[in-house]
Amino acid sequence: MQQATSLTGPNINADVLIVDDEPAIRDMLAFALQRAGMTARTAEDAEHALHAIADKRPDILLLDWMMPGISGLDLARRLRREDFTRDLPIIMLTARTAEDDRVHGLDSGADDYIIKPFSPRELIARVKALLRRTSHTDAEGRITAGDIILDSESHMVKVKGQTVSMGPTEYRLLEFFMSHSGKAYNRTQLLDNVWGANVYVEERTVDVHIRRLRKALGQHGVAQYIQTIRGHGYRFTPDDSGS
Repeated sequence: MQQATSLTGPNINADVLIVDDEPAIRDMLAFALQRAGMTARTAEDAEHALHAIADKRPDILLLDWMMPGISGLDLARRLRREDFTRDLPIIMLTARTAEDDRVHGLDSGADDYIIKPFSPRELIARVKALLRRTSHTDAEGRITAGDIILDSESHMVKVKGQTVSMGPTEYRLLEFFMSHSGKAYNRTQLLDNVWGANVYVEERTVDVHIRRLRKALGQHGVAQYIQTIRGHGYRFTPDDSGS
């Protein structure tokens, strides 16, 4: 995809899913997002949106309120009930202007609310603002946990300045762990969040990649960051003690 000058400041790499039943609006939004350096995927209704999210969870969702079948409001509520999408950033798009409607939209689980018609410039500014609020990275796209620095722009991992070599699945697993430090996850939750809810692999696959990730981190003395929770799963807890 061609990287053009952003409409509102520096580009932010993000995967955005647009859910709207009007093709012209989907195309307009996708064009604006791509100009801002983002990846834009589209869905024409809630059913297609759920398939797209299961295939790959987006970084942010642009969701039309009024759609045939399942409304954007109902879809937002459903996404908030699922572990896989509970914290998915959502911007609601609607022509409703009443204060009660805006409150209703936010109460359904939307993080922000844009009234149609809106300019591409406003949309991009709102998307970037929400991504900054919900991102675990710093201004340069890095996540730091203990001695580990993960650079989401270059997809490089370093421990105490030394580059750590690992496969793409181990990288995604580490990125998820570092973004959710201190929280325990079972194997099913890790499969849903790292591999995708629509990918069917055995739970022991998680154990295989955990071992590979520990081996990569162990070469730099930080394998203990990944803890096994007996009878449950795993937890990432930065601990410089080495215990």
